Amino acid sequence: MDVSVILTMQSFCSAEYGVSEGTSATEYLQTQDSDLTDSQRTVREAIAKICAKFPDEYWLDIDQTKRWPIEFTSAIAKDGWLGIMMPAEYGGSELGLSEATVMMQTISESGGGGTAASSIHMNIFGLAPVLKHGTEEQKKRFLVPMIEGTDRACFAVTEPNTGLDTLKMQSTATRDGDSYILRGSKIWTSTAQRAEKILILVRTTPLEEVTKPSQGLSLFYTPLDKTQVSVTEIPKMGRAAVDTNSLYFDGWRVPKEDLIGKEGEGFKMIMHGMNAERILLAGEACGLGFAAIRRAALYAGERVVFGRPIGMNQGIQHPLADSWIRLEACRLMIYQAAKMFDDGYATGEYANSVKYLAGETAFTACERALMAHGGMGYAKEYHVERYLREVLIPRIAPISKEMCLNYI
Repeated sequence: MDVSVILTMQSFCSAEYGVSEGTSATEYLQTQDSDLTDSQRTVREAIAKICAKFPDEYWLDIDQTKRWPIEFTSAIAKDGWLGIMMPAEYGGSELGLSEATVMMQTISESGGGGTAASSIHMNIFGLAPVLKHGTEEQKKRFLVPMIEGTDRACFAVTEPNTGLDTLKMQSTATRDGDSYILRGSKIWTSTAQRAEKILILVRTTPLEEVTKPSQGLSLFYTPLDKTQVSVTEIPKMGRAAVDTNSLYFDGWRVPKEDLIGKEGEGFKMIMHGMNAERILLAGEACGLGFAAIRRAALYAGERVVFGRPIGMNQGIQHPLADSWIRLEACRLMIYQAAKMFDDGYATGEYANSVKYLAGETAFTACERALMAHGGMGYAKEYHVERYLREVLIPRIAPISKEMCLNYI
């Protein structure tokens, strides 16, 4: 495709470059990508209609006031999208990760970015272990309210003393009659200020008593009882409206009925969900990159300096065109990874690859978008500075880019 199409070239395009039909970087949530399946296109169109009610100005206010985006999350829940990957018998849509990835990309790409995506992210992928390993009673008890949006969940794995060395985690659960007693701490647990439930991984068998470090870890999905768990918010650089927290608990009693699957097998349960999370996060990052390029291209067509739009200069055009090309290549790889996941491909090289690729590519796109705005890019009213702050998250979490490369 001619790079002139990428920028739509509008008034600042030289007449010698023709504009053919195709994908436009300046079009809001276009749905004409020829590679989309019918179900993916249906999802993108439906989500785009919802997101159109929440423009950049809404997300700017949410970010500045640090207010939970209840209007947005309620709209997503009202139309049943929180259960996009869940079976119909529990109220879900019974679609795959391919459709869920398109959904999360679209939400981020709308301008909601990491804030919008993170406000529902856990509900989309987080309870995959419950669906796969939970009892029928647990599925009915846990999945239905999550899909309806009456329950919000958070996910607690990372610990302050062990970080990414998950198998060395120090939080424990000890059986005591019909309950487990949990002791320890967690960090970087998002939405815990508002969550009613928590999916938490702890060690039930001491590390020195197992033959492999991955053994002896157990998974619980249980009410987040804040009379037994201290939840402290962590001030951070971006995504201010979606809280991130440290947790501390000592003597937290959790009923045995909230143990997911078999005791000691929790680590392999969460690994299935982690691959899905990395693919979803890649879609979110890619969407944020597209949002940034869209804003920059539109601004370049409107901003007149030295008597002409700055978008007439190839110094502005080429970095944005290059980023569009890389984002589009990234998008196609993300969709391939999601399709492979839906087809049962269980190993993580594609999940880790797209998480790495999307984080780096989207960061560059957001940085270039800000620089294309010049000094205005530093002003909150132009939104790209918010994109740049939020796009750092996919480079860091849920694992660093170096850990992705280690896996490969």
